[in-house]
Amino acid sequence: MVLKKYVLRACVAATFASIGLSAAQAQGYPTRPVTMVVPFAAGGSSDILARAFGASLAARLGQPVIIENKPGAGGIIASDYVARAQPDGYTLLFGTIGTHAINPVLKKTLPFDVAKSFTAIGRLQDGPLVLVVNPSLPAKNLQDLIGYARANPDKLSYASAGIGAISHLGGELFKSEAKVEIVHVPYKGGGAAMPDLLGGQVQLMLETIPNTLSSVRAGKLRALAISSDKRSASLPDVPTFKESGLKGLDVTTWTGLFGPANLPADIASRLNAEIAKVATDRDYVTRIEQTGSEVAKPMSGEQFAAFVASEITRWRKVAQAAGVQPE
Repeated sequence: MVLKKYVLRACVAATFASIGLSAAQAQGYPTRPVTMVVPFAAGGSSDILARAFGASLAARLGQPVIIENKPGAGGIIASDYVARAQPDGYTLLFGTIGTHAINPVLKKTLPFDVAKSFTAIGRLQDGPLVLVVNPSLPAKNLQDLIGYARANPDKLSYASAGIGAISHLGGELFKSEAKVEIVHVPYKGGGAAMPDLLGGQVQLMLETIPNTLSSVRAGKLRALAISSDKRSASLPDVPTFKESGLKGLDVTTWTGLFGPANLPADIASRLNAEIAKVATDRDYVTRIEQTGSEVAKPMSGEQFAAFVASEITRWRKVAQAAGVQPE
């Protein structure tokens, strides 16, 4: 009996000591550089957005934020790396709609569970898609395009960055909402699709603004509609789909900050609070808007986790309707 009491007291003491140590670590966090893993190659749009956020976050944390690019397997390699990292706040993931909403829909198996293997910290940036067409197409606005497509079923084709890419699923959603029949032509990335889109081999594409902005400004592509609920600061003269009469096409790519599962609550709260502060930094906001993206409205970690879950549900329905099978 005495031995049992001794063991019980020791366990209780150890538990409180562990809690106290965790709180102390969180209170002093960070005491050394923080690594933010980016699932894509250096120089790409995600990398540019990540570095802009990392620089602003570092200024507020008082420690460097080191960007570590781990491209490959559509973001799975980087995601798995962070999922297996120590949950101490020093290894974070710059996650995207692809890594945390599309991959769970299109991959039969993943080496991690998106809902259980990560701590959702906060939403960072939003990136509306823009519907662009080759200027040779006789469509000056969205309704012109819809009318032309309905009069010429299966004669138009749209490009995507590949099967299951947001430009593919977004294109299928557009077909459904507009009630048109347009042929899908997948490419190995958005950049690979651009030459054929510019040359007229395919006539349209629903793509991110950073990948199309220079061609639109140069008059090589015509922008017809923005897929968010408000106009883009980069293309202020281009109406939204809703303004153009198509209410069901609110499609936004997004990025967010994730940590491994079981990240101490105090550290997650600290990072979430810093995200909200960074979002008020005028220089940071300007840098993000110059890329064609937008700073996301701050939300709590719990809200962000719920948002990610809703995105998985939404894109699973779109993929199933389009007949896209998980691989």
